[in-house]
Amino acid sequence: MRRGKDGRLSRRPGSGDTLASGLAVTALALLAGFISLPILSLVIWTVSEDSWRAMASPVARDALLLSIKTTSISMGIILAVGTPAAYVLARAEFPGKRIVETLVDIPAVLPPSAAGIALLLAFGRFGLVGQHLQVFGVTVTFTTAAVVIAEVFVAGHFYVRQAAVGFAGVRRDVEEAALVDGADRLSAFARVTVPLAFPALISGAMMAWARALGEFGATIVFAGSFRGVTQTVPLAIFAEFQGNIDAAVALSVLVLGFAFAVILTVRYLTKRAVDYEA
Repeated sequence: MRRGKDGRLSRRPGSGDTLASGLAVTALALLAGFISLPILSLVIWTVSEDSWRAMASPVARDALLLSIKTTSISMGIILAVGTPAAYVLARAEFPGKRIVETLVDIPAVLPPSAAGIALLLAFGRFGLVGQHLQVFGVTVTFTTAAVVIAEVFVAGHFYVRQAAVGFAGVRRDVEEAALVDGADRLSAFARVTVPLAFPALISGAMMAWARALGEFGATIVFAGSFRGVTQTVPLAIFAEFQGNIDAAVALSVLVLGFAFAVILTVRYLTKRAVDYEA
């Protein structure tokens, strides 16, 4: 301990601080190594020519294109419905709010296979909703629409929760100032609230997209695994792993590279938004 110029006692850096810093760096190195090792193993395996040929196979191409298509549609639905829903959860108080918040959280803790069964009992041919759709000749199960429904069900929570945190962090007086200046509620929301909460919205969207891209359990139960129709990348990896390890690895590397590129883009946009606000 020593006394500073202002007369206050301050602690000198000692062996305890050095030990704590060393442990923290070691923990970070272990975490980074633990995550990097499986990824590196995937990349090293693709050195073989068989893996490169498998990346261009019709199965890999169909699965990747279907995943891009379904996750894009899913994210459009999640953003359109989840953004105003998150704003209401962040700003409004109403009877039954805790029940609604609990319902929003349930898909995050529900096992994917259980989620698939629940969707099947709701939208299947004899489900609560599906039996009525069947009257009009509409079949949901084992179609591309079923994949989208499964992805929205399991991934929507991640966006809504993060977006609600972002909206809660926007100062109300800023919104009120926009209203005083003549903006209506919708304009204030679109031009003031959303830009200020943009980093949180992007972060939530990235988490939701990643969850949708990796969805397996609910999809295989509710939508099945039919090439070009419901066989997304995770399902194709599982199917190919049974007899062609090179194709399974190729698909894994493809989705890894695609996810890496999207995450980098999102982080760049988030940083630009934060710098703009600053």
